[in-house]
Amino acid sequence: MSNTAPGMVDPAIFEQLQANIDSDSQIREELRNILQKLERQGSLPTIEEVGSMLDVPANIRDGDVFHITTEEYLHALISVIEELARLAVNSVTVGDYQRPLQISRFVKDVHAGFQILNMKNDSLRKRSDSIKYN
Repeated sequence: MSNTAPGMVDPAIFEQLQANIDSDSQIREELRNILQKLERQGSLPTIEEVGSMLDVPANIRDGDVFHITTEEYLHALISVIEELARLAVNSVTVGDYQRPLQISRFVKDVHAGFQILNMKNDSLRKRSDSIKYN
């Protein structure tokens, strides 16, 4: 603030804030595009499809590089189910009684898939057990 008159705010502060807002807007737009693609697809994307949507490699076993692991994918899937439980309640509130039935079928299918996995007793196992209560 050395170049500004006393009592004035440095305009660089607002320029930095605008740059942050622009960056956040770009990220929101990318996420909106991903969600629209998922909605059109109508099915659960594989870990490889998620990786390609986010332009991030999936399941890299060799090398120290940023990537999506199977465990992270499964944790994210459980988080989606938790959000779908909220969506089901909100859907009923606005009179959409079909969406909760679709969500229920989807959650049952995912829960059945988690039952097939032989997971050790860790955070993923505990979170997957919580699916039946959502």
